[in-house]
Amino acid sequence: EVQLQASGGGLVQAGGSLRLSCAASGFTFDDYAIGWFRQAPGKEREGVSCISSSNGSTYYADSVKGRFTISSGNAKNTVYLQMNSLKPEDTAIYYCAAVPESLHTIMAITRIHADGMDYWGKGTQVTVSS
Repeated sequence: EVQLQASGGGLVQAGGSLRLSCAASGFTFDDYAIGWFRQAPGKEREGVSCISSSNGSTYYADSVKGRFTISSGNAKNTVYLQMNSLKPEDTAIYYCAAVPESLHTIMAITRIHADGMDYWGKGTQVTVSS
């Protein structure tokens, strides 16, 4: 059974940092891309970042480039999202998701499309106070 568990959210002041973790199980990790998405109240879910587990390529939304870093390693089958210089507009529920890497999913991966992800975990709340 595929499972994705996001953790690490919390309350932080603007300018602060948080590190989110996504623990994955139930599939061959190196065959999948893992993405981070977020959804703020009243807004659509948006892609934040994605990483290819096969080659380590990373992708970011323009709104987080230079502030967020996605990585894998340290703990086995875990993807991290280091979030620095947080802004109130980063406040949202953050989700991790996974999709097998193939020619059919490359667009969803590189453009961080929520519709292209196959598996989702429960979210973790990030709140940035001004």
